[in-house]
Formats: sequence, structure tokens, C-alpha cells
Amino acid sequence: MSPRVMRAMASPVLSHLDPEFLGLMDDLRAGLARVFCAPAGSLALAISGTGTSGMEAAVANLVQRGTRVLAIVSGYFGDRLAEMCARYGADVRRLDVEWGRAVDPDDVRKALETSAADIVCVVHAETSTGVLNPVEAVARIAHEGGALVVVDAVTSLGGMPLDVAGWDLDAVYSCSQKGLGAPSGLAPVCFAPRALAKRVTCRSFYFDLSLLEDYWVRRKYHHTMSSSLVYALAEAVAMVEEEGLAARWARHEGNHRAFVDGATRLGLSMLVPEAARLWTLNTVRVPAGVDDAAVRRHLLQRFNIEIGAGLGPLAGQIFRIGLMGHGSTPAHVALCLAALGDALGRGPHA
Repeated sequence: MSPRVMRAMASPVLSHLDPEFLGLMDDLRAGLARVFCAPAGSLALAISGTGTSGMEAAVANLVQRGTRVLAIVSGYFGDRLAEMCARYGADVRRLDVEWGRAVDPDDVRKALETSAADIVCVVHAETSTGVLNPVEAVARIAHEGGALVVVDAVTSLGGMPLDVAGWDLDAVYSCSQKGLGAPSGLAPVCFAPRALAKRVTCRSFYFDLSLLEDYWVRRKYHHTMSSSLVYALAEAVAMVEEEGLAARWARHEGNHRAFVDGATRLGLSMLVPEAARLWTLNTVRVPAGVDDAAVRRHLLQRFNIEIGAGLGPLAGQIFRIGLMGHGSTPAHVALCLAALGDALGRGPHA
């Protein structure tokens, strides 16, 4: 995290209904709406919880028993989204996509022509694979059939182009600790007007959007927000807006491309085809004969760099290397590449 965000976290703790705190919440709502590029009439706020709480808030307020859901599953978090919809009673049909590949919009169209859906769920930036799914095209196809679109933007908000209004998205959720650069513990969500109009009776008290709106907008007690986390997220959002979304996206793209170029010079290859790669999370194939756990341990113990392991069917096959938010810098790219070369015996001094 940036020093600015860390200093914000050290601000004096306020009550969850302190007038100063309520004013800060208003500012944060407005800032989040701008970062989401939300249309007029949307409701943007932050759920107290991690990105999964944002996922559950979206599902809990739009899914009820019998809701027909088409879940696009191209990785671990698409699978989690499908499971969560099922737990809320939805009739879930899965459109499974090979891990490491983006969904083909034509396959979405065919699936909806075969059987209509009330909701189409898709992960914009699949954290388990490093894949960017074509959300704008998926949303256009889903709306042709009258379906709402629920989007997981956990690893894209603040680091990749995301336009709720321009892409006509309905419910989008994210997290505070990735592209936005705040600590974990809050989940920004955005419900556009169409989703707000189609809310169902929420089975969860904690994630009931009506009750959350009462707290965030009408000052009725719902739960005890952490002022420290709100201070941090508000500062992080302010930094996003000072940098400008277009400039921030360009920074992430430039550092991603520099990382890929350096990894290629080390003889490494990427899992995802270039057109579908995330700029925020890079998935590098583990070379044949290399112990991925040993490499990750070497990076952590010798260089204090932590990278992710592969999940599910990709366990042991890829490294997941995040370059996002305050961490997406040329210096971090250079350090990570040098450390990888050292760990693999492929550096300049190997």
C-alpha cells in the first residue's frame, strides 16, 4: 500500500454514526460511483468484508429460489460464483470454459438460445488464471434476452478498463486490496438502476441492500463499519481519481507488458494468449522440472517477494504474479524479474 493509505489508516477511530464519519461515507460513495463509471441512479457503496462479501451481496439481492442463472465458469472464482447462486436457490446452468482461456461470446449466445436466463454471471478478471473475459460483449448478448448481468471485478477495478455505464452492466463487485490499493476488508459494489429495480427479498440480513442503503444513505444503524478501513479506502479512491482512470489503466498495461517482455527473455512463457491477458495479474507457466513451491519459497525467504500458486487444475503449473495498484511500478517489475531469474538459475549471474 502507498504511505498515504497507511497514514490514513492511522487516523483517529470514529464511531460508525459520527457525523464526520457519515460525511466521509458520502464522499466514498460518490468516489466509488466515479471509479465504477456508474450511470445516474446507481447505488455504489462498500460492504464490510472481503471481495467474497461483495459477491454474496450481489447474489443475495438478485437471486431467489427458481432464478435461472447462466454462470460462465472460466476459473476458480467463476466456479465460486456459480456455487453461491446455487446456495441461494437458483437454477444454475454452467458454461464451462477451459482454464486459461476467455469465454467466446458466441458460446454465450448459443447457451441463451438453448435456454433463457434471468441472470448471466461472469468474472471480468479471473484471478485464478489471469484471464480477461469480454464482459462488454457478454452483457450485450445477455440483455438481448432480457437477463441481468452480474460481474466479478475483484481483480480489474482500478487496474483495467471497466465501465458500468458504457458497457450497460447491472451489478458489479470488487475488493479494496487489489487495483484500488487499500487494505483488505471492504468490498466496493455497484448496483445500476436495472438491478435496483429487480431486487428480490434478501434472505441475508447482513447483505440486504435495502438495509445497507438505509445505513449509507438514510443514517439508520445496520452494523458497525470500521472507520480505519473507510479512511484507507477513501484515500485510495482519491489517489485513483488524482491519477485519472485512463492514466492508471495505461500504467498497469505498461508495467504488465514490461513484465511479459522480461519473462520472455528469461525463457518463460505465459499461460494466457496475449489478447486475453490481465494487466493486473500475470500467470507464468512453471518450467518443466521446476518445483514451483521451492521457487516461491526462495522468492519469499531471500527477496521478501510473495507470489501466488496455481489453483485447481493449474496447481503446480503456473505462478500467479500480481502487479496492481500501488505495486504496479517499473521498480517492482525489475525486482521481481531479477528475483525470478535468481530462483530459476536463469539470471545474469547464474
